[in-house]
Amino acid sequence: MMNTVITIDGPAASGKSSVARILAQRLGYIYVNTGNMYRAMTWAVLQTGIDPNDMDTVRSTAEGILIDSPVADGQTQVSVNGRRLTAEDLNSDPVNRGVSLVARVPEVRARLVADQRALSSLGPLVMEGRDIGSVVFPDSPLKFYIDASEEVRAARRQAQGHTDQVAERDRLDSTRKASPLVIPEGAVVIDNSHLTLEGAVQAVLDRLPAIPVHP
Repeated sequence: MMNTVITIDGPAASGKSSVARILAQRLGYIYVNTGNMYRAMTWAVLQTGIDPNDMDTVRSTAEGILIDSPVADGQTQVSVNGRRLTAEDLNSDPVNRGVSLVARVPEVRARLVADQRALSSLGPLVMEGRDIGSVVFPDSPLKFYIDASEEVRAARRQAQGHTDQVAERDRLDSTRKASPLVIPEGAVVIDNSHLTLEGAVQAVLDRLPAIPVHP
C-alpha cells in the first residue's frame, strides 16, 4: 500500500523546497526533492557534451544513465551511475539553464515519475516538484501549490547567485507537452510572495489534518 504523500508543487524560486524540507522535518516524514532527480539527469547529460536542446540525443543518452535516490538524514539524496552528486553539482548555472530542457523530454519524465512513485514504499513522504499533485500522485488528498510573483522569484534567484531566468523556466515548464506545470486539481494554493519561511510552513500545517508535529 502507498504511504501518505504530501505533494507540494510550484514554479522556480517559489520557496517550495524550503517549505517542503522543514515540513518533512516537523512531521517526521521523508523529504523528496524531485527537481534534484531531473537536475541529476541534466548534469549527466551535460557531462557527455550533449546540447540539452537536442531532444532526440537527450532521449537516447538518458537511457544509459542510472539515477538512484538513497535516503540519508531524512531525505533522499541523488546519485548518477553510483556517484553521489553535491549541491554544487546540482545547482550549477549550466544545470539551472538546462534542466527545463531535459525535463521536457517525455521519456525522461516517464522514467523519473515511475521512480518517484516507487519511493512511496519507503514511508510517508513530503514530495515537491512541478507535477507531483497533478501527475505523480494525483489521488493524494494532501496537495499544495506554493506560488510567488515573478518579480519576487527572480529577486530570490539573483540573491542566491544564480543567473537563470525564471520567466523562461516558467514558460518551458508550463508549455511542455509532458506533465506541464499546473495547479493540481484540489490543491491548496499558498502565495509565498511576502510570507516568512516559518509563515509559509505554518500555512501548510494549518491546512493539514491532525498529524503529530515535531517541535
